Amino acid sequence: MKKNVEMFSASDPPSLPEVHRSIPVPTQRNFWRKLVAYAGPGYLVAVGYMDPGNWATDLAGGAQFGYTLLSVILLSNLMAVLLQSLCVRLGVATGKDLAQACRDYFHQRVSFVLWVLCEIAIAACDLAELLGSAIALQLLFGIPLAIGVCLTAVDVLMVLLLQNKGFRYIEAVVVSLIALISLCFAAEIIFSRPQIENVMQGFIPNSQIVYNPQMLYIAIGILGATVMPHNLYLHSSIVQTRRWQENSQQKREAIRFGTLDSTIALTIALFINAAILILSAATFYTSGNHHVAELQDAYKLLSPTLGVPLASTLFAFALLLSGQNSTLTGTLAGQIVMEGFLRLRLKPWLRRLLTRFLAIAPALVTILLFGEGSTTNLLILSQVILSLQLPFAVIPLVMFTSDRRIMGEFVNPRWLKVLAGGVATLIVGLNLWLLWQTVSGGFQ
Repeated sequence: MKKNVEMFSASDPPSLPEVHRSIPVPTQRNFWRKLVAYAGPGYLVAVGYMDPGNWATDLAGGAQFGYTLLSVILLSNLMAVLLQSLCVRLGVATGKDLAQACRDYFHQRVSFVLWVLCEIAIAACDLAELLGSAIALQLLFGIPLAIGVCLTAVDVLMVLLLQNKGFRYIEAVVVSLIALISLCFAAEIIFSRPQIENVMQGFIPNSQIVYNPQMLYIAIGILGATVMPHNLYLHSSIVQTRRWQENSQQKREAIRFGTLDSTIALTIALFINAAILILSAATFYTSGNHHVAELQDAYKLLSPTLGVPLASTLFAFALLLSGQNSTLTGTLAGQIVMEGFLRLRLKPWLRRLLTRFLAIAPALVTILLFGEGSTTNLLILSQVILSLQLPFAVIPLVMFTSDRRIMGEFVNPRWLKVLAGGVATLIVGLNLWLLWQTVSGGFQ
């Protein structure tokens, strides 16, 4: 076996062994110190809920349908909070991440199919990240889109540097970038001056979402952009970076604080996603610019429409931060999935380059054949692909955490089984509806 590839033995080490159980947690009863010690993994997960793929779907939803799809963002976020809590429960209780559990408890062929589907989801996510970063570079510095796409391959150096310094450094960078993105959108909301009454009404579900094919397509894109399949694999692994004591009391504490960490982080992600749609609705929908779906068009129209020169620059800057932030978590998720499913570990730089190449190729082909104006459609399509992959990650997660033979005393209580089963059923149902509408021509 070449030195860049490592095959695991029968006694498998945990995924990301270099950082596994590397961060100590205080033993004394101090809530805030423990909260800080456990804080981190949730923010890495939250990054996936505010990546450039979200921007395309949220912008399109706000420009075309006003505030109506805010309810979809809220519902998706609540589902994400539930699913990520199950990831924490699985990782802490079993010491396995979701990929390892699939490999250990499913037939080998089923596990292989799930791995392929997960790799497709990671490639789709990486496609959104590189397109977002390339578009931001074009808007800020005038770099041609095709060149910007190629430049995104260089970000592997940033990932390697941070991984070598330790997991807390990765978490610190991610939290800092999330804070900057939040500040940018807080300013954008102030600039756009949305009507609070309309915003609040948008959070109330509307049956029109289901019966309007175009609205449903964007809604499912938002679902795919918000609840991301590879995040379920990622979270169940990185929650194990904390070094709690191996007893029932400490494990329950780890589940409680890990869940609180991800809930706080995903609440911030909810604010950012909602802010993008609110900005689009308040700026473009109310001004009659319903056609705005391209990130480039949004950048060009923001400052003239709002009368604030800084608005467009902040938008592009936040987009660049979002793309780079997502790069970090995408790399980790790729390593976890390959190690967990295949017992195969590539060097981090090799894994990163492989993932990025699979995303760069379709992006370059699309740009060269159909022009730079096709990028937003490609972004939205990538999110729909992610949504179609969701059931294949959600269903195993719900199955494992509801099985007492696997989870022992940490098995989902009855109410959580019912709620998680309902979420899984809703996700499968929405995706079947999407497939039917696509086949029958409902989105034409």
